[in-house]
Amino acid sequence: MGLVVLVGVSGSGKSSFAARHFRSTQVISSDFCRGLVADDENDQTATGAAFDMLHHIVGVRLRRGLLTVVDATNVQPKARDQLVRLAKQHDVLATAIVLDVPVSVARERNRTRPDRDLGGHVVPRQHRELRAGLKRIRKEGFSRVHVLRGVREVDGATVELERLWVDRRDLTGPFDVIGDVHGCRFELETLLARLGYTLERDRLGRAVGAHHPERTAVFVGDLVDRGPDSPGVLRLVMGMVAAGDALCVAGNHENKLVRALRGRNVRLAHGLAETLEQLDAEPAEFRQAVLDFCDGLISHYVLDNGDLVVAHAGLKEEYHGRASGRVRSFALYGETTGETDEYGLPVRSPWAKEYRGRATVVHGHTPVPEAEWVNNTICLDTGCVFGGRLTALRLPERELVDVAAEHTWYEPARPFLDSGDAALAGEGETREAGVLDIGDVPFGPERPGEGGAEEPQGGVVETRHGTVRVPADHAMAALEVMSRFATDPRWLLYLPPTMAPAPAAPDGDLLERPDEAFSHYRDVGLDRVVCQEKHMGSRAVAVVCRDEEAARRRFTPGALGAVYSRTGRPFFAEPSTRDAVLARLRAAIESAGLWEELGTDWLALDGELLPWSAKAGGLIRDQYAALGAAARSALPAAREALDAAAGRGLDVSGLVEDVAAQEADIEAFSRVYRGYTWPTDGVSGLRYAPFAVLAAEGATFTDRDHGWHVSVAERLAEHSALVIPTRYRTVDLSDPEATSAAARWWHELVAAGGEGMVVKPWSGASATGTKGLLQPGLKVRGPEYLRIIYGPDYPRPQHLAKLRKRGLGRKSGLALREHKLGLEALARHARGEPTRRVHEPVFAVLALESEPVDPRL
Repeated sequence: MGLVVLVGVSGSGKSSFAARHFRSTQVISSDFCRGLVADDENDQTATGAAFDMLHHIVGVRLRRGLLTVVDATNVQPKARDQLVRLAKQHDVLATAIVLDVPVSVARERNRTRPDRDLGGHVVPRQHRELRAGLKRIRKEGFSRVHVLRGVREVDGATVELERLWVDRRDLTGPFDVIGDVHGCRFELETLLARLGYTLERDRLGRAVGAHHPERTAVFVGDLVDRGPDSPGVLRLVMGMVAAGDALCVAGNHENKLVRALRGRNVRLAHGLAETLEQLDAEPAEFRQAVLDFCDGLISHYVLDNGDLVVAHAGLKEEYHGRASGRVRSFALYGETTGETDEYGLPVRSPWAKEYRGRATVVHGHTPVPEAEWVNNTICLDTGCVFGGRLTALRLPERELVDVAAEHTWYEPARPFLDSGDAALAGEGETREAGVLDIGDVPFGPERPGEGGAEEPQGGVVETRHGTVRVPADHAMAALEVMSRFATDPRWLLYLPPTMAPAPAAPDGDLLERPDEAFSHYRDVGLDRVVCQEKHMGSRAVAVVCRDEEAARRRFTPGALGAVYSRTGRPFFAEPSTRDAVLARLRAAIESAGLWEELGTDWLALDGELLPWSAKAGGLIRDQYAALGAAARSALPAAREALDAAAGRGLDVSGLVEDVAAQEADIEAFSRVYRGYTWPTDGVSGLRYAPFAVLAAEGATFTDRDHGWHVSVAERLAEHSALVIPTRYRTVDLSDPEATSAAARWWHELVAAGGEGMVVKPWSGASATGTKGLLQPGLKVRGPEYLRIIYGPDYPRPQHLAKLRKRGLGRKSGLALREHKLGLEALARHARGEPTRRVHEPVFAVLALESEPVDPRL
């Protein structure tokens, strides 16, 4: 679509050029129009009427969106000016092609034409006018000017028809059209995840792209202003557009931002001042990239064979696929009546009510409580920045997907929601970013149950490694635990996942052994693992703050950290013990130089706190010690009864052997749990074995290999008696000698009273293989330790035969789901997302702990 104006003196070859490069129906010549109005193409007296006819035909063709080529001398600016005005009137671009040949060539060609009788002065005059006009032709309103100098350039030129930038009818989707973001990065990332996009992040954890294997995102503009993180939104969308994962049209706020970045005099209102302040904190090259990106955004896109049009403020049918200042203005700002409302804002013309076009028009710009269809148009600006929702339209499904605003980031000049609208927008009131609400618990939507009653269906948590579903009844159980027993949830940036055991050994006198763990990881594509000593203690996450300011800023005032269990409960009943442990960890971190090295004022560690009795004293006393005491009381009495029976001549030898075996088993059982207990007094006697550095300010370390994590633990152990290192071995799974040596090391550990070891992917917690995200670790427990898991007599052949058939699928699936949630929680916390967003996957881990899985696994 567009207008091509050929410019050249008589005899320059315009008609031949047009015939070579364009269809005959596309070319409108002045000679042809003279013939129409005078029956003589050379009748110069009909020139005025001929050009009236030419302009009329050109106007009709441009109105119908047809490529039109004007073949006339057009050497005078006023002749070109009328054609440029026609192009602007019909909102198309005009291109000039100048054929600048020598006067001698043009004269010779005219002499060979018997129907052409030009005076000798005509061609030189036209040439002078042409040369004089060339100096200014690029300023006459043409989008492009091509000057072909000489016969060789004219004859050698090729013409390539290009689509207008707005014309992407070749893209057929499926699409996800996303409404006005206005700096709401958290909500945008949540929405993209819900739509099935995989977020891509840089080494600082910032989202720099998002990919969907089958769909393309289309943004309706207004990415910036008013919200908390316009640079973050720009970084994400710019990355998506650069990678071909998204398209974006210009919004009025991007248009104003461009002028501000260029130093123009603009009013710093409607959130622009905040955006400029946020960009000032970014590197100069990023600000330049933002300027280039926003300046390059076009007015609208025509997609899907012309069936879809996306423009920021919408677009009337007659503007679809066209390019002009008028079209761009309508696409960016809409059309107004010239009046203002009671809030001083312009009253907009209801163009959508009169729209009858074939194409679906999707837009934003004017906030509405809820996206609704109006004559095959829909507005997706549901006021996220004003406390509403961020909405996407999936096409061709015509399905709406939205997420609630995290906060009312900006108070609108015109009330966005009245009391009746609050329910439509989701959250009717705002709250502080660190405050949780019952609505944050992932119960999920309700559905009619049996008998018509409403029953909770459950909810889902979107993670970068897939969706994790949380059954409603599990969420209810977790809610009670969290409400009654958990530490302040602002400290809970992570709950460790459960850990699956290695597959059972198929034969021999062992239930678990390293070979099966090695085989598992080898089968999913790994070539290297780490084997870590498994400490017999209690899992403990320690969040350590350097000072009160760090605690207040990142977590909550009142303490300099927290130590909590796998279920989020405070590890120590006495705050004084907690504070003493944190003080020693803080001192070790300081002495090891980790604050400066990691660029942080807080650190989260995952590890084991020893002895086991420090946390499980009641369990040991009431269950394990009680069992041992009962057995030592009952079995001697049983043996005496059997001795008496034997004295009466009864054959009870089999029972005697069984009782003797039980006595040996119970003594072995007691030795196991006694080895994991020792007295402690406050912090005295406690030991902490960290095996992973979870997170620091703005960073997670799940992609660091285990060698790095262990080295940090060893450095901490050098500076504190509280900290003990974790012994480990790295294993090349392709080397039989290496796997055999690791198995021998495991036998040494368990023979010395150790619990066993954990086999993990060497590359870290985020390791993936042929089947995606991998199990973070498989535990291989020693035969003696398993007595306190499966009972004192479990090693007997008849019991081992049954245990080898234990099903691990459910446990392994649970461990992997909880691992996904843990990684997501850490990532959200590192990105500085609100407490409710971090708490969502943390709470889901606790909810999944209600899963009906054999606890002995």
